[in-house]
Amino acid sequence: MDNTDAKKTLSDLLGVMAALRTPGTGCPWDLEQTFATIAPYTIEEAYEVADAIARGDISDLKDELGDLLFQVVYHARMAEEQKAFDFDDVVGAITVKMIRRHPHVFGSEAERAAGAPPGFWDRIKAAEKATKGTQGGILEGIPAPLPALTRAVKLQKKAAKVGFDWPSLAPVFAKLKEELAELEAEIVHQPEGATGGSDAIAEELGDLLFVVANVARHLKVDPEGALRAANDKFVRRFRYIEDRLAAEERTPHDSDLEEMDRLWDEAKSKGR
Repeated sequence: MDNTDAKKTLSDLLGVMAALRTPGTGCPWDLEQTFATIAPYTIEEAYEVADAIARGDISDLKDELGDLLFQVVYHARMAEEQKAFDFDDVVGAITVKMIRRHPHVFGSEAERAAGAPPGFWDRIKAAEKATKGTQGGILEGIPAPLPALTRAVKLQKKAAKVGFDWPSLAPVFAKLKEELAELEAEIVHQPEGATGGSDAIAEELGDLLFVVANVARHLKVDPEGALRAANDKFVRRFRYIEDRLAAEERTPHDSDLEEMDRLWDEAKSKGR
């Protein structure tokens, strides 16, 4: 492998991956990995790409995209070892799929003239599933490992397409209040002295969060993005508390809730 500063190519990356997975001379850790053990890293790298974008760090984005590409190369190499498919097959499959799903760009003159009518993407995907014999139910095809709030919105959107949806936000808010009341009632019924949440409480909390996702969908707000923003805001305000206390050579351990709540309100005021 050429270790000079010459510009590297995809072929070089594939070579690195092959070397890492070569029995006897490769990396012991890499040789032990499977699709299942690598999958969490693939998800993590996708999130790191999204984080670099959210921070507007283009230099970091370049690195994170490389890490994500390496995950694709990794899975393709393991599949090649099983004689299932290789990286070229992955590239070929996605290229053909994108051409097929964009008839308004790559299709006939008539298809290009027709443009991209509403719902064309879903219709093409449904036709693909029918061809594969994997049509399934209305809610099929939404990956279970997706972030729960994102998956909730996707499930609700699919159900809404066949009319299973509230017509406006008002009944969604009514359902939100109903689910909150049910959660409160379940908490009240928890045995005295019990620690932690019961299965019933967890179920009611899940129902409440599912309706919150529905509120976000009706408002056309990404709940994951909204929650990330709320997390960031919490971090900023708590850091303000830490900084204010540090100015007096103290930490939150040396404070109490009343003081920290007052400093929180200060941070909130300054944030506005």
